[in-house]
Amino acid sequence: MKISEKFTKGKCVFSLEIFPPKKDMSPDTVYKTIDSLKNLKPAFISVTYGAGGTSGDNITGEVAAYIKGQGVDSAAHLTCVSNTRADIDILLEDFKAKGIENILALRGDINPERPPKHDFEHACDLVRYIKEKGDFHISGACYPECHTEAESFEADIARLKEKVDAGVTHLMSQLFFDNEAFYRVLDMAQGAGIFVAIEAGFMRVTNKKYIERLV
Repeated sequence: MKISEKFTKGKCVFSLEIFPPKKDMSPDTVYKTIDSLKNLKPAFISVTYGAGGTSGDNITGEVAAYIKGQGVDSAAHLTCVSNTRADIDILLEDFKAKGIENILALRGDINPERPPKHDFEHACDLVRYIKEKGDFHISGACYPECHTEAESFEADIARLKEKVDAGVTHLMSQLFFDNEAFYRVLDMAQGAGIFVAIEAGFMRVTNKKYIERLV
């Protein structure tokens, strides 16, 4: 089921996000976690992007497919900062083969130790490309506290509108610490003509150092 359709049912939509296993980890650990999480009856579970799909090791797709096999809708994250068009083609074909229809399209964080590719400069470029490649539902990200690289909040909202115009039909927010920040981005989005569902993102605090590093 396409994620945007879940917001038309008149019910609160509760989703979860999971990280795929690292290369030195057994995937069984993640699968056991999923078996527990499905009992919470989330509307869907999204899987963060794990690099390596171009070599045939599309771990994000594997985990997303497992989730779907457990009777829960899933969404696969896909970043473009380190991928060429050919890389994205391979990943999208693999998603199709696995029956994954929901994608969270992101630019991804720039790693100073890994020069970025330049086939896709922004998430909206990736969104347009995915739209050309199949009947995927595409989600996007928004930033209640403003993206750190944006020139202004207004510029950030304009970029958000560009993503929606490119084909995003559901938005997930980055984590935030003040509810007013989320309410503000809702108001600004509507003022810019953005009327897709915007889902609030929360992250549990496991330890102080991790949150400080993330922020």
